[in-house]
Amino acid sequence: MSGMKLLTVVLVVAAAAASVVDAGAEKLPAGVLSLERIFPVNGKVELEELRARDKARHARMLQSFGGGIVDFPVVGSSDPYLVGLYFTKVRLGTPPREYNVQIDTGSDILWVTCSSCDDCPRTSGLGVELNFYDATVSSTASPISCADQVCASIVQTTSAECSTETNQCGYTFQYGDGSGTTGHYVADLLYFDTVLGTSLIANSSAPIVFGCSTSQSGDLTKTDRAIDGIFGFGQQGLSVISQLSSRGITPKVFSHCLKGEGNGGGILVLGEILDPRIVYSPLVPSQAHYNVYLQSIAVNGQLVPVDPSVFATSGNRGTIVDSGTTLSYIAAEAYDPFVSAVSSAITLSVST
Repeated sequence: MSGMKLLTVVLVVAAAAASVVDAGAEKLPAGVLSLERIFPVNGKVELEELRARDKARHARMLQSFGGGIVDFPVVGSSDPYLVGLYFTKVRLGTPPREYNVQIDTGSDILWVTCSSCDDCPRTSGLGVELNFYDATVSSTASPISCADQVCASIVQTTSAECSTETNQCGYTFQYGDGSGTTGHYVADLLYFDTVLGTSLIANSSAPIVFGCSTSQSGDLTKTDRAIDGIFGFGQQGLSVISQLSSRGITPKVFSHCLKGEGNGGGILVLGEILDPRIVYSPLVPSQAHYNVYLQSIAVNGQLVPVDPSVFATSGNRGTIVDSGTTLSYIAAEAYDPFVSAVSSAITLSVST
């Protein structure tokens, strides 16, 4: 019914606008173009046709800034007994070299393992070859010094430190699972595939600032799921999406779809994917992470008895979307009622 109401409103507005144009058409001076209807006044227009027209319009709007849509391949799955993470491939340096990096919406920085890292994994149980970034063999690499303006802006917005011995702008990151990495920033070319309309333009490139990891700790040192680095998709200015969009190369929006069943995989696009099946949820504004408004939890259609204040967003609480975390974590006040509801639902299903 809602689709029929939407269709009626669109037709009425279109007809009203057309009647205004027709009424004044006789008074227009010669040489002035009159508007014509896209859809007939009395003709039936299907909702899918309107959606298709809007989709084409949105695609043109995405291209209006002069950039394009960047497409990255996605590998991995959510099964913690197989992979338990999703990763993509990025190409850095000149000549370009390929690196497998974990997709992480919970952090901001892209970093890859440096060739000078001694305690970093050399093999991976994921069946991928590990590569190590070496700025000395890239003709387009440029270390970020402490005096660089980029370093000054990094110090103000994220974890950064300057070494007086090496004059390198460094960083130290600590992740929620206890793992961490230390290294320094470098500028080099990122190569990517840019989609413009229906055509594919390969070998596009742009200079970006990213991290070169010289030390790792925690789970990052384990070989069973070792990869070349982490691709942060956070909101801060040093994330790749922020760097590219600030120069008009890509839109400041990304689309990320994770496939859970089968062989996994998914979609990662710097740009917007328009699909009528997508359900949107607003983000909490002015947050460091991608926070959403979690209001309640239901099991088998029955609300779990949890005080809504448990889900409220505050300085150190809230619900974030983090693609770099394999499991879902629930506040202690909601965990026990949730587990109890699931157990009851399973028991009821078995007994019936």
